Amino acid sequence: MRVLSIATLFPNPVKPSFGVFVGNQMRAVVARGEVDLTVVSPIGIPPWPLSMREPYVRLKDVPEVSDVAGLSVYYPKFTTYPKVGGDTNPGRIARAVLPLVRKLHREKPFDLVDAQFFFPDGPAAAIVARELGLPLTIKSRGADIHFWGQRPHALKQMLDAANGSAGLLAVSQALREDMITLGMPADRIEIHYTGLDREKFHPIERGAARALVSAMPNLGIWSEGPLIVTPGALIPRKGQALVIEALPRLPQARLALAGAGEDETRLRTLAKRLGVDERVQFLGLVDHELLPHVLCAADVLVLPSASEGLANVWVEGLACGTPIVIPDIGGAREIVSDASAGRIAARTPDAIAAAVEDILADPPSQAQVAEHVSRFSWGVNAQNIVRFWKGVLGERVPEPTEPELA
Repeated sequence: MRVLSIATLFPNPVKPSFGVFVGNQMRAVVARGEVDLTVVSPIGIPPWPLSMREPYVRLKDVPEVSDVAGLSVYYPKFTTYPKVGGDTNPGRIARAVLPLVRKLHREKPFDLVDAQFFFPDGPAAAIVARELGLPLTIKSRGADIHFWGQRPHALKQMLDAANGSAGLLAVSQALREDMITLGMPADRIEIHYTGLDREKFHPIERGAARALVSAMPNLGIWSEGPLIVTPGALIPRKGQALVIEALPRLPQARLALAGAGEDETRLRTLAKRLGVDERVQFLGLVDHELLPHVLCAADVLVLPSASEGLANVWVEGLACGTPIVIPDIGGAREIVSDASAGRIAARTPDAIAAAVEDILADPPSQAQVAEHVSRFSWGVNAQNIVRFWKGVLGERVPEPTEPELA
């Protein structure tokens, strides 16, 4: 089975952690030996002089082909217009990709075109699939539906792509319902839960993990007192400000923010204004190899995002034995099934503080927490997406493997 997958969210030599979960999935797919996979990851570069600014000045140097993600990936460049041109990216992506994929298709024909993010990847892949005369599949992950689905021009392109597809995937049942509400065909949407690297993400005794991370340069996580970790890009949608605003109600707790982004200055100013800056540590980007130790070191993982499908870091935190506090968004209720997994809390400082206090007052064991995601693995994830692709191509396939049936 020859699959062409278009994924703007994918690791590259300049940003090796970007879309790492998509990279994990695709490596697991290739490892099964049933799919001849070609990944094309278009990279947007704005016109001069914006192209000379970070991060674009470095992205220009990404080679046309690289195996930094653990498999050979093509990185064609397309013109993007930051802040104002997002709705029109699909057409420019398709124009940049088509010469390459036509050549590859002539040399060795593809059976299927796949998109790993609904926007801009989905509408761009729809153009490519029409040009090549191939069936199309698209996966939705959360922000692609919740953000772009509110923009009329983007939504029209998404609905056109969905209606022209042979099959769609959603990372949670809740996201599937959101897609149907937008007008996407319900009979084509399957659930495809995320995977998990079980060799990396597993419980390490909390004290040992905290001692290990505290000794690492530039981390220095505190070894005493309750520790809250909030992982994710420092952007308003992730809600780190709400966790900082909860700290005055949690006088013994300390907070480690694992991520980088445009909101850092505002968050530092907020922590200082509230008088909690000495209890907030900005870890910056945490290498994916270190992230499991950071998660294991925490007493609670708090991530009050405005929207998610089913966040990979929810599953990774639980796998490390760390209970989570998250809002009632996306697949939250598919993951937090009882108090030993954590709490579902409103996106307010008071509600977050109360949920954290409740967990700290009667903490579950790390083993209890980790059991909630015992069925997740990248192997199962890959098995089920290959099953889905085969079904689209008309092959008889077995029923999905858990956790798809969760």
